[in-house]
Amino acid sequence: MSNFKKILPFIFPYKRYAYLNIFFNVLYALFSTLSFMSLIPMMQVLFDQTKRNTVMPTYTGIWEIKKFGEDYLSYYITTITDTFGVGYTLSIMVAVIISIFLLKNFCDYMAMFFITFLRNGILKDMRNAMYQKTLELPLSFFSEKRKGDVISRISADVNEVQTSFLSILELIVKEPLTIIFTIIAMLAISPQLTLFVFVFIPVSGYIISIIGKQLKKKSTRAQQEQGIFLSTIEETLGGLKVVKGYNAEKYFGEVFRASTQRFFTLSNSIGNRQNLASPMSEFMGIMVIAILLWYGGNMVLIEKTLNGASFIAYMGLAYNILTPAKSISKASYSVKKGNAAAERILEILTQENPITSKVNAVEKNSFESNIDIQNINFKYEKESVLIDFSLHIKKGQTVALVGQSGSGKSTIANLLTRFYDVNKGSIAIDGVNIKDMNLQSLRGLMGLVTQDSILFNDTIKANISLGKPNATDKEIIEALKIANAYEFVKDLPKGIYTNIGDSGNKLSGGQKQRLSIARAVLKNPPIMILDEATSALDTESEKFVQVALENMMQNRTSIVIAHRLSTIQKADTIVVMKKGKIAEQGTHEELIALNGAYNKLVMMQSFE
Repeated sequence: MSNFKKILPFIFPYKRYAYLNIFFNVLYALFSTLSFMSLIPMMQVLFDQTKRNTVMPTYTGIWEIKKFGEDYLSYYITTITDTFGVGYTLSIMVAVIISIFLLKNFCDYMAMFFITFLRNGILKDMRNAMYQKTLELPLSFFSEKRKGDVISRISADVNEVQTSFLSILELIVKEPLTIIFTIIAMLAISPQLTLFVFVFIPVSGYIISIIGKQLKKKSTRAQQEQGIFLSTIEETLGGLKVVKGYNAEKYFGEVFRASTQRFFTLSNSIGNRQNLASPMSEFMGIMVIAILLWYGGNMVLIEKTLNGASFIAYMGLAYNILTPAKSISKASYSVKKGNAAAERILEILTQENPITSKVNAVEKNSFESNIDIQNINFKYEKESVLIDFSLHIKKGQTVALVGQSGSGKSTIANLLTRFYDVNKGSIAIDGVNIKDMNLQSLRGLMGLVTQDSILFNDTIKANISLGKPNATDKEIIEALKIANAYEFVKDLPKGIYTNIGDSGNKLSGGQKQRLSIARAVLKNPPIMILDEATSALDTESEKFVQVALENMMQNRTSIVIAHRLSTIQKADTIVVMKKGKIAEQGTHEELIALNGAYNKLVMMQSFE
């Protein structure tokens, strides 16, 4: 129930549908009971057991309402039969029964009609909340989670909550009310017989509850397994060239089949336990009915304390308890499955996001003087990547970061954009700590071109205008020209309106990278971060783009993370990094003259 309480905020926007559902469920439960009670007077007329009453009864108070109802009914039947005949009385009885059953089913439909809006509304809002949370959570969260597992939570788990967990709404209103109203009617007919029933109901409930004990644990494992095979699909599709190139189809096929086999075994176990709920509850119910037939038969035939028509209606009412009892037992198993799914959803929704804008964060829309990185330390889990790293970057400067893989170059870019937060030290822009700045305004100051050209399954225009959604076609074409990309874009079938496929797979690596550069050009930020921006370009394209980047970097502060040293020789400052620290720092000429780590890197690349 604690998980259900956490889901409640998603119900509030649709509470009017919940109230309407409850209202019609109350009416359904009432008419469901009345439909069996209405059989009593009809059978009494049919078997000529109606007590004749020609005196209109007088209402004497709530405690005598049962006697008043019976007397009034017998008076009405006697009067109608004497006036119009027994055939007319039967016709009225049949019409009343049909009307009650019609109202019962109408109320059932209306209850389901309104709960459909409630369930689908919760499904929509929960998916939106999950996706929004996915967008907000820091990169560090997803480095520990499989993508497929997150996808499984947004799709399968949310769906499980909608179909299974929300059956608790039925569980706490419709079925219990049907049982309560039915029991009240049964007590009205025969308190003795009803008390006899209550001896056996707890026994039945205990036997049924034993079946569902392991259900939640197995459901959690099944949902985790679903995340694993979705991850396998996602990774396989993302790396299909490698899978095929290394003839690894067999290996990945075995990994996937092993996962689906585990899911198959768990699903069978869960399904069979759920399937056992309905026949088991029905069998236990029939056992109670059989005992009732024996005990009630004695009351009718031997003790003569109950008339036949009332006993038949009573048996109908007793059977009427079975359907909601079955539904409750099935729903309680569904709730266990849904509870496991709800836990997985709430794990993401309640996840703390350490990288957020502070209350009253500084809105900064321009860059005036400098970026100051002071004694920062950073580690991914336990591995230290930066140690007491300090760097001062003036406005308009181009600062290049070079060094071996793992020296911490790309980490600087991740910390400047607050994809991660420093463990110690500070980063300030114009004297304002970036942790005190509004996150969106901070990232608005920066353009980012990453080593991996990240593009989306959309048009070229949509991909380039991410940082400037209202950009005109003319501005987009100008940005493409600066990035040396318009030469191939203009030859595409629909120009900038051409869809480039999943991850831009319809384009070459160099073309994709030039589009990434065009995207940064169009945004036109005061600070540009180029993380191996030209790494995917061929030599000829690199020359063109390098000239374009140099033009773009004029009068702009640029942080260039470079592998190819030929691209950063004109930088104002070159920082040589080694194991998270600065090994050397200076201009290209100064560092060559030092004849140290930088010179060694230049010599190695020249040799290559």
